[in-house]
Amino acid sequence: MGKTSGASVVANSLYADFYLRFLNLARAVRELPDFPALDPVEERLLNQFAELWHQDRALTVLQAMGLSRDVSSTTAHRRLKSLRSKGMIVLVSDEVDNRVKYVRPTVLTQDYFSRLGRCLDEARSDSAPPAPVA
Repeated sequence: MGKTSGASVVANSLYADFYLRFLNLARAVRELPDFPALDPVEERLLNQFAELWHQDRALTVLQAMGLSRDVSSTTAHRRLKSLRSKGMIVLVSDEVDNRVKYVRPTVLTQDYFSRLGRCLDEARSDSAPPAPVA
């Protein structure tokens, strides 16, 4: 079986090129002064929250704390407090039961995900295969 370098395998794939461009653009967005620095756990939780928000599902603090199997509820709670202090989420009390708090995105969070979405578009347009020559 012949050996190939990992670099040549990645370099020869249009989809790998697209993905690597996206990662580079996304890193640039994360480093913008417009957004707070997020640690990997905060970012993973925020992405999981975004999936639920996109489906118009309400997310309680208790649900958010148990959402990720590889993050303890204590760690998730600390990250919720951190995301709140960074302006990435707000906690809204339930109208009927004030003990229940919902996790909601802020305008900053919506802007963050919009910019990451634009990174996908830009990476895809930069990676488009050349048009066939007539």
